[in-house]
Amino acid sequence: MVPLVKNLPQVWGDGQNIKWEYPLEGNGWSSPIVWGDKIFITEVTLDENSYTPDTTKARPGRRPEYPQDGHYRWMVYCLDKNSGELIWEQMALEGKPRIEIHRDNTYASETPATDGKMLYVNFGMHGLFCYDLEGNLVWERDFGSYPTDGDWGVSTSPVVYKNILYMQIDSEEKSVLYALDKKTGEEIWSVPREEKTNYSTPVIWKNKTRTELVTMGLKARSYDPGTGKLIWELDLGGGRNIASPVYDKNTIYLGMEKRRDGGGTLFAVKAGSEGDITPSEGESTSSGVLWSVPNSGLSMPTPVLYKGYIYITDRRPGAMHCYEASTGRIIYQKTRITDAGPFWASPWAYDDKIFCPDERGTTHVIKAGEEFEILSTNFIDDKFWSSAAMIDNALILRGVSNLYYVE
Repeated sequence: MVPLVKNLPQVWGDGQNIKWEYPLEGNGWSSPIVWGDKIFITEVTLDENSYTPDTTKARPGRRPEYPQDGHYRWMVYCLDKNSGELIWEQMALEGKPRIEIHRDNTYASETPATDGKMLYVNFGMHGLFCYDLEGNLVWERDFGSYPTDGDWGVSTSPVVYKNILYMQIDSEEKSVLYALDKKTGEEIWSVPREEKTNYSTPVIWKNKTRTELVTMGLKARSYDPGTGKLIWELDLGGGRNIASPVYDKNTIYLGMEKRRDGGGTLFAVKAGSEGDITPSEGESTSSGVLWSVPNSGLSMPTPVLYKGYIYITDRRPGAMHCYEASTGRIIYQKTRITDAGPFWASPWAYDDKIFCPDERGTTHVIKAGEEFEILSTNFIDDKFWSSAAMIDNALILRGVSNLYYVE
């Protein structure tokens, strides 16, 4: 991400430039969001006395499985930005979970959205909840519960644009894109999706030709945000989708994580494209595809588009890739970042630097541009899978143990 904020901190660590910490009781990979002096965050807590642990599935160094007979609480918190003190909390629902999920996911992996008046909280197969910013429930919707691929669960976040709230709900049984009246939760339009389970969040792409709603899956699809009419589609060649697209006025860049069935190609799609823009077999371009690069390194984190280059952090090897945005020219690939752990959270760009947070608590600061150079590191003793929130003069970082306000 490229934050539209000023004076972001560039140096921090345990006991250094951390204004406050807020302890987290439960689990969640959702990112914090900020509006005015309020920070919003979600998590799910488990009553440890509500179930009998299954010791047969325990493995050293691995997270425990989520018990299906446990009693959970799906929680929403509002914190004071300046002090880190709790302003209000709401329990959206409680009880046993509707679906199984993988131990590496959580029941609160979807990041909330706000328009400055309402807070939209999606808890996946457990419902969508709309609150005002004082914590009062305004409306809620239940879209049903459906199995996901390998019981991995879900993670797609809501998107709000003008008067519409968009929800992409993909599963093994039913996949639908919904456009809801953000004030009431009533359906404005919906379109069925020929997709199975996906995890990424759609984006609103305001380009030089029009405004589009772009979703990911085995096919990337662009829709008219007002009507749901399909504008263009692109077969991404297999793989798994978690990262969201990045874009400018002329081009949107997207692709899938490489898996056994394919994927891994980064595509550059031109503004103004229409119809099926999938390149012919053996080709890397088409009427709508400016260029494509196989084995791009796309995985969990969303890439960064910054000053003419695309930066990708690779999940497993702790590596980085860089491409020229206008041509797809490889600047460098699979470049190891010394001592880097796996990357799950998305990187960000600021002051000609790329900040790459790994799961072990180290943010690696890389020089932007064609010459790869590690400039510095910042360390907090926690585990980080959630992407950062940013405001003028501060970062809000979510670890497993705490929420950190860095200034």
